[in-house]
Amino acid sequence: MIKKIKYFLLGHYIQNPQIKLAKKWFGGKYGGFYVHPGKLNENSIIYSVGIGEDISFDLDIISKFNCKVFAFDPTPKSITWVKDNVLVSKKNFIFQEYGISAKSGFFDFYLPKNTNHVSGSIVKNSNVDISNSIKLEFRTISQVIEELQHNNIDLLKIDIEGEEYEVLKSILIENIDIKQIVVEFHPNLIKKGRAKTKNMIKTLNKSGYKCFGVSSSYSEFSFIKV
Repeated sequence: MIKKIKYFLLGHYIQNPQIKLAKKWFGGKYGGFYVHPGKLNENSIIYSVGIGEDISFDLDIISKFNCKVFAFDPTPKSITWVKDNVLVSKKNFIFQEYGISAKSGFFDFYLPKNTNHVSGSIVKNSNVDISNSIKLEFRTISQVIEELQHNNIDLLKIDIEGEEYEVLKSILIENIDIKQIVVEFHPNLIKKGRAKTKNMIKTLNKSGYKCFGVSSSYSEFSFIKV
């Protein structure tokens, strides 16, 4: 209860899992998510949207299932970090130097106020400097699926600093076949963030997704199509 109060005061949305399902934590303490490992295997299609400077989640998934992870991040710092730190031998980690959003095109990407941080956003949130932006390329999930010739996605990870709400909305409108969605919500960074998060979870529920895992910080949520 004390932990719930703490994170509520920090602006997080408090939600407990809606269904009981086998789950395992993949990734580091601050870069990980609960995943339902059932039905994931070497042929699974995994998309990881938002990399920053932490691929612990991706590497855990690759290690466990020996599958390919298609990763997306347009952030200059992230691109440099991946080139400097991810060995070419990690052939199952396939990095794309563009972002994912609800619309395709080149958009203003606001850099973080703290220049030591990596996470910017196309959303004007409390962590970014709206006077400091660069134009970066973004594509939609449906466009990427077509380009990569995938029929569906077995697991989609989203961590994009406030744009997750619009991306999820577009996915559901287009009825893209995705088995599991794990997402970090950022209600503490945007206006009316708690209401947006609550409504997004309701929308996911209406589309057949149920929450089976929530991180201890009430930031990372895991959903499965039932």
